[in-house]
Amino acid sequence: MADVSPETLLDRLARGQSVPAIALVGTDSYLRQMCRGKVIEACVPEGAREWGVSQLSARGDGWDEILGRAQTLPMLAPRQVIVVEDAESVEKLGDESRDEILAALERYLLAPAPPTVLLLEAAALDRRQKFYKLLQDKALVVELTIGAASAPALAQQMAKDLGAEIGREAATLLADIVDREPARMHIELEKLAAYALGRPITAADVEALVVAARKNTVWQLADMLAGRKRDAAFAFLDNLLREGEQPAGIVGALGWMYRKLIEARELPAHTSGFQAARQLSMRPESAEAAVRQAHRIPKKDLLAGLVALAEADSQLKSSQPNPRALIEFLIARLTSPAPSPVARSR
Repeated sequence: MADVSPETLLDRLARGQSVPAIALVGTDSYLRQMCRGKVIEACVPEGAREWGVSQLSARGDGWDEILGRAQTLPMLAPRQVIVVEDAESVEKLGDESRDEILAALERYLLAPAPPTVLLLEAAALDRRQKFYKLLQDKALVVELTIGAASAPALAQQMAKDLGAEIGREAATLLADIVDREPARMHIELEKLAAYALGRPITAADVEALVVAARKNTVWQLADMLAGRKRDAAFAFLDNLLREGEQPAGIVGALGWMYRKLIEARELPAHTSGFQAARQLSMRPESAEAAVRQAHRIPKKDLLAGLVALAEADSQLKSSQPNPRALIEFLIARLTSPAPSPVARSR
């Protein structure tokens, strides 16, 4: 069966559908914890979780222990959830060991123990390998990502869980800035909830707190891209990476910036920061910078840059990319010299 979203898993659990084996695939810690918690909540009564929930490691405990525990009836609990971390480690084993484990796992999945839910967790899986194909055929594979349409609603639910409130516009802006990564979204919402002091979180709050933390990164890099200063952009990028900034975060911030530049391009070049701020939902100084930079870059280049950023974002979320090489190629692409009039006429 096809991979499903976290929302689909939660819907199946809410409807009481039995799922004997589930694989959570992805690195987002918030989505992993949320899905794990919902599986346990749906399958094991709160008072029985001390006996009905086991946490094992495929790397440390081994598959004999895991499958043996799965086939053992739970004590003092009607059902049990066996959480298996590092499930992807089976892909790194030698052929003989891997084949033995997969054969045993397949036998189990053909006749799973009725009281057991086997919950496998993996940072990533190679879709070409037999392990992934077995899980796709016999288990429910949940991709720990969230789509653009669902991200603002998730941000609003997170805020509610934190005892705060965030409007749809602000939630959409936040989701864009953090590249729809729930774990980062949750961290920023904790800061925003404290900043708002009980009032609803607004787009201006997100702009002030989340974007402001990256404003130098975003707008300094914008100046380099507008001027096609490739060497300076590479040096700036190298500094960001050495300081611990993640490639996905850089791409997410640049994607937000390009969307704002496209919006700002529609405003007259002489628009003041205060006038632009209302149109762009940004602080005046950032809005003024956006208008200034937007009119230095042809609109077709902004649109092409947005396409390049979307492609880079997709590649970063693929199986096993080289993040640094990918983002360096992206910067080279964004700083490519504009074709001369002679070249365009040929």
